[in-house]
Amino acid sequence: MAVYTDVGDEELKAFVAGYDIGDVVSCKGIAEGVENSNYLLGTESGNYILTLYEKRVSPADLPFFIGLMEHLAAQGIACPTPVKDRQGVALRQLCGRPAALVTFLEGMWPRRILPHHCAGLGGAMGAMHQAGASFAMTRPNNLSVSGWRVLFEACRPRTHEVKAGLAEELETELRSLEAAWPAGLPIGVIHADLFPDNVFFRGDQVSGLIDFYFACTDFLAYDLAVCLNAWCFEVDGSFNVTKARLMVAAYRAVRPIGPDELAALPVLARGSALRFLLTRLYDRLNHPEGALVKPKDPLEYLQKLRFHRSVTRPGDYGIE
Repeated sequence: MAVYTDVGDEELKAFVAGYDIGDVVSCKGIAEGVENSNYLLGTESGNYILTLYEKRVSPADLPFFIGLMEHLAAQGIACPTPVKDRQGVALRQLCGRPAALVTFLEGMWPRRILPHHCAGLGGAMGAMHQAGASFAMTRPNNLSVSGWRVLFEACRPRTHEVKAGLAEELETELRSLEAAWPAGLPIGVIHADLFPDNVFFRGDQVSGLIDFYFACTDFLAYDLAVCLNAWCFEVDGSFNVTKARLMVAAYRAVRPIGPDELAALPVLARGSALRFLLTRLYDRLNHPEGALVKPKDPLEYLQKLRFHRSVTRPGDYGIE
């Protein structure tokens, strides 16, 4: 989450007047994340999240995101639920941007990731995948292997500003993944961005999953690969096999994983590391002036990518 578009008091008041949620009590920008402008909105009826969708989000994708959250919430998944206005509309306009209100979830994301957090995540992700199986809409993953080269070429001329020799290493890796990317794995709705700040806990239990604006239709095991990268590395860059084992075991208790999916995890994890390296690299090189959000370090994912190159089998992750 982040803030790129300022919302004036009168514009906000007029927007909220279209809902049956009472008058505005408070509104505070949320500085975390990188994609959209987000506010914690307090009204006489409670707290909500107000999201203005910025330029990277295609308006054509918004019905998918809104519909998915409605579907998952109806299936019992703890996630933000879009709030409809008096006309029954969940997606509106504010400050020249598509905008929506969603319900506020209680809980906090873990600043220090412990093994039980990884287990909780695995179970919640498995339940989300099972619930998403009955969602009728589809959306391609534009940030999978077919989209990485376009992103890389947009960054290539300036990669030396981040690290000397980075362009050559990324070119080699991209060619390798384009040749080795798997096919025929089980497909469904995935979150594709289940980083710790998108998973809320109350005590030891997951209380909600948020920020579904990268959700898409892709290999279910790719979500696991994203989470191996986001949850199972320590601050010093080492990989924690205990966290990975607990995460995958909790996931498998909800949704069984086939041997083909397990075998593909090293390649999928490499691809996930490259995806976040490239998007962070692009954001670092194209950081908007005045944005409250601080761009994240792409080189964190270069280190992770190099680790995954050394992995030859799932057992190297502690997964059998």
